[in-house]
Amino acid sequence: MVGGVVERARWRDVFGHSEFRALFVAGILSVAGDQLARVALSVLVYERTESAGLTALTYALTYVPDLLFGPLLAGFADRYPRRTVMIVTDLARAVIVAAMAIEALPLWVVIGLLLALQAFGSPFNAARAATLPVVLPGDHYVLGKAANDMVVQFSQVLGFGTGGVIVVAVGVSGGLLLDSGTFLLSALLIALGVRRRPAPTDVDEAGDGPRRSYFQDLAAGTSLVLRTPKLRALVALATIAGFYVTVEGLAVPYADDIGQGKEAAGLLLAASPAGAVLGMWLITLWPPERRMKLIGPLAVCACVPLVFCALEPGLLPTVGLWALSGLASAYHLPTSAAFVQAVPDHQRGQAFGVASTALKSSQGLGILLAGALAEPLGAPLALAVMGAAGTFAAVAAGAAWARAHRASADPAKSR
Repeated sequence: MVGGVVERARWRDVFGHSEFRALFVAGILSVAGDQLARVALSVLVYERTESAGLTALTYALTYVPDLLFGPLLAGFADRYPRRTVMIVTDLARAVIVAAMAIEALPLWVVIGLLLALQAFGSPFNAARAATLPVVLPGDHYVLGKAANDMVVQFSQVLGFGTGGVIVVAVGVSGGLLLDSGTFLLSALLIALGVRRRPAPTDVDEAGDGPRRSYFQDLAAGTSLVLRTPKLRALVALATIAGFYVTVEGLAVPYADDIGQGKEAAGLLLAASPAGAVLGMWLITLWPPERRMKLIGPLAVCACVPLVFCALEPGLLPTVGLWALSGLASAYHLPTSAAFVQAVPDHQRGQAFGVASTALKSSQGLGILLAGALAEPLGAPLALAVMGAAGTFAAVAAGAAWARAHRASADPAKSR
């Protein structure tokens, strides 16, 4: 910090932290492993049932644990040493995936194991997210988060793209055993590369009386988010994603409605994440304070392009609009960084679980609502309605953030 201004970090500074390098690679392995497990299970279900509907339903069920167990299990990252939480959950996932490879297991058991696999991901992700700001000080954290988010996008594509090839090459059981290996390697990287630290609650509550119960901690973390204007505003901004993520759910019918056919859906689906990766890189070039001021306007800009879908432009104009939306959606990077850095260390895991559940719930509900609107209105108009509604919601959330940010910058205003 120079003269009260936070200095912009450099990439070589961030990757100079050995602990971050270990967490970075472990996170990539974890995401790729999750995607490979989903692909393998999809193949397994279809082979046994020959039902496309059951295959799709089973795949959709893999997202349920994030919603049910996100806030419930994320709190373990605050009550136990976070390095231990990451190692234990990785080892548990390695065992679960290896068990899924047993061909004699009934299908319902395999599906149950997959749900358990996804549930163990909640405390792992919370512990990892809460450890990053400890490992990366100041603006180093923002760049570290950017590197992580950009590579996660590629890891998901890699997991899906190579998953099918791997399953064809070595079979479902072989693919699952390889997946188990990714979790073992992740656990090894964390064990060797991340320093031991005490449980955050032990440090915070030393000498302050008896330790609270798990559900008291759960309530305290939720209460912290709800009663803190800055955190409320940041969560509200995160949930704006529920309006513009609808392009993912309606890409196929939209392509058909504009006369391009379903084969154009792949290009449309690639537009938003491609824009997001570019946007995350660009936003790291801005000074930290400018990022904070532009969070609200960027949230608005992520929704506005969808309004023009009502005009049913051709394929390339639509790709451009969706890419612009993805570009502006990079506001999630400083939003997430500001949220994590604003939460006391001993509550970061629980608060992360609350925010993550709010984000994923908004995305699921947004896609469901857009799908319902598309039935009577058609996909282009449904996206336009969601874009317009998102614009108004983003303006309100951005105004709340601007007020909270000014108040936190000037302590006299927050009293």
